[in-house]
Amino acid sequence: MHGPLTPLFAYLLGSIPFGYLIVRWQKGVDVRSTGSGSTGATNVMRNLGIIGFVATFILDVGKGTVAVLLASRLTSGDPRWIAAASVAAILGHCFPVWLKFRGGKGVATGVGVFLALAPLQVALALAIFAIVVAIWRYISLGSIVATAAFPLLVYFMKHPPLPIVLGAAGGAVIIIAMHHANIGRLLAGTESKVGKKKSGDRSQESGVRRQESGVRSP
Repeated sequence: MHGPLTPLFAYLLGSIPFGYLIVRWQKGVDVRSTGSGSTGATNVMRNLGIIGFVATFILDVGKGTVAVLLASRLTSGDPRWIAAASVAAILGHCFPVWLKFRGGKGVATGVGVFLALAPLQVALALAIFAIVVAIWRYISLGSIVATAAFPLLVYFMKHPPLPIVLGAAGGAVIIIAMHHANIGRLLAGTESKVGKKKSGDRSQESGVRRQESGVRSP
């Protein structure tokens, strides 16, 4: 009876724009008008620091997990509706109806969804993320590779019903597609690396050093 409604519930949960609400509450601005234009935790950090990042990340993960667990409860564990709810929650985060369908990239919400589906495989995907970032120093590349690996890990290790595999794969495709700009920069060699300062930052620091040198000169 509740099955057809679970994707709607999941979408509405996923579409709660916690990052937008937190930045609007703390600074009175639309987080989408700053940084990357996303409502996600990373862009919130650019406005509110690590505390804003942690709060947004936890809330976004939580809504993804709750959406899947709610679907499971309402449908007595029907894998078809669980899979549909998984995809719907991620879509809600990326395309929230409340913000004219401009949201985030779905990573944190995807983590929450995936945790509800297969927690061990999430841990392995996070390990893959850490390895990729450690070697190549691209956060976006780590996110993309780990997201792509998750449905494969689920399929080969957990052997769940086919709808669950398809739901995991569908969610992964959405998240990867939302990184299209990052993929373009990776291919062009212009994506920012972890620990590498942008040229603008280096120029600014050079200017500061020149000014300090001028002050010290007699």
